[in-house]
Amino acid sequence: MRKFWAGEGGCTESDTVLEATQVLRFFARAGRRAIGYSYCIKLGDVSGGPGDTMQEPQRRIGHSTNLVGLATDLLGSSAFNDHPVELHLSGVREMNKNLFEMLSQSDSLPDAGDAFYKYMMAMFGIDPEQMEKEREEAAKQGKTARRYRSSFLRLLKGWGYDSNSPEGAVLKGWVESRFGLFPTFHKTMLGRVGGPEWAAYVEEKMSSRFHNNSIYTQLDMLYEFSQWALACFAAPGQRHVTLYRGINSFDEHQVVERIDKKTYVMRVNNLASFSSDRSVADCFGDTILTAEVPVVKIVFFNTLLPIHPLKGEGEYLVIGGDYRVRTSFY
Repeated sequence: MRKFWAGEGGCTESDTVLEATQVLRFFARAGRRAIGYSYCIKLGDVSGGPGDTMQEPQRRIGHSTNLVGLATDLLGSSAFNDHPVELHLSGVREMNKNLFEMLSQSDSLPDAGDAFYKYMMAMFGIDPEQMEKEREEAAKQGKTARRYRSSFLRLLKGWGYDSNSPEGAVLKGWVESRFGLFPTFHKTMLGRVGGPEWAAYVEEKMSSRFHNNSIYTQLDMLYEFSQWALACFAAPGQRHVTLYRGINSFDEHQVVERIDKKTYVMRVNNLASFSSDRSVADCFGDTILTAEVPVVKIVFFNTLLPIHPLKGEGEYLVIGGDYRVRTSFY
């Protein structure tokens, strides 16, 4: 990856060329001059791989807009995953300066996680003890207790039980809203937008049951905290983390390109679970996918918070797209 000025030729430096046959250029306007990134992507034969191989023209990977300031096609590409750049959701850190000032005083990740947890409890009124007190006071006064408040912790719990649950639909919808990436699977393969499968997914992701307490804002803050924690404590200076995913079939994983017998580019769902422990991934399927996941695509990891429902499996929630993965069967 390298910067270039508009009008310059394509990839010419050998260290940036991956046997390229096509160059994708993405520009961001800066006054009268355009600057962007040139990515060279090898486009090989996509036939012969396992499962559902994508046919040309490839299905659209997402919306034309997002909140991270990069083209969605670029964000979802394997080229971006190989050469990631820093990502931030627009306005989240600027609107929560007090939180990040408080976090900067933390001496360790557990301290920071505890501070973030308490901040979220106070900000969104989702402390279980506080909610129980409100119910008791309402009962004494003969009033109806305030309705259920949605919480990012409740979504994580639902995801832990089943990623195709209504909570999973809300999380996938958040990724779609913020990063522009379409989900590829929710209970079934999601085909064309507007089809019956897509309509069922939209119905679940927009359920008022989960949208009464600024749930997307909660998830925005969770992502930004995760990125802060990775940079400061969990993976300082790292651009990638090696993660594993166990699968039994390729129903959820569309093969974009076959590189060799064991290496593929696969289109992963817009939000997917991986594990940092290969033996744990082995419990979820006979085929193990090994991926170098960009740190900037990690939404959540198992040591981030002192209390959460995904502690037991070394689980990472990862933003999807086209990933270069190695497959193994033992």
